[in-house]
Amino acid sequence: MRWWDLDAVTALEHDLFPEDSWSRGMFWSELADTGHPAASRRYVVAETADGRRIVGYAGLAAVAGTGDVQTIAAARDHWGSGLGARLLTELLRTATAAECHEVLLEVRVDNPRAQRLYLRFGFEPIGVRKGYYQPGNVDALVMRLADPASTVPAGDPTGPDDVPGTEIHG
Repeated sequence: MRWWDLDAVTALEHDLFPEDSWSRGMFWSELADTGHPAASRRYVVAETADGRRIVGYAGLAAVAGTGDVQTIAAARDHWGSGLGARLLTELLRTATAAECHEVLLEVRVDNPRAQRLYLRFGFEPIGVRKGYYQPGNVDALVMRLADPASTVPAGDPTGPDDVPGTEIHG
């Protein structure tokens, strides 16, 4: 993800998470800690092969051996396509390269689709953060993946239903 992606990313963010979307400033702050030798963040975008549309994005913080999924999202017309799995795989590869021994994330308790993805990758529920998502006072399920290096799929994690012509870029 680069600064010139932010208009498209924030538009997608507001569509997918209208009540608790990240601001442009929040993304800017995260991007400020990428692209240098001591960077603790990595953000990627998924775009159509022609580069005309961003259809997903994801970010990871990696500090002191722990990775934390900051955000992950796929455009509605790409739900069920395997794009979420491809984005998560990229984050787990990043965590492995950063020598993280675990990866954590929070997911809304009312988002079973995302929870199924994380369970498929080996994440396990470890707790609940009451009222984490605002407004709405929605709880977050905290999930943990021990040893991300052992769970990164070797081949294509998406399977045959992947949307052709979608590329992920750092």
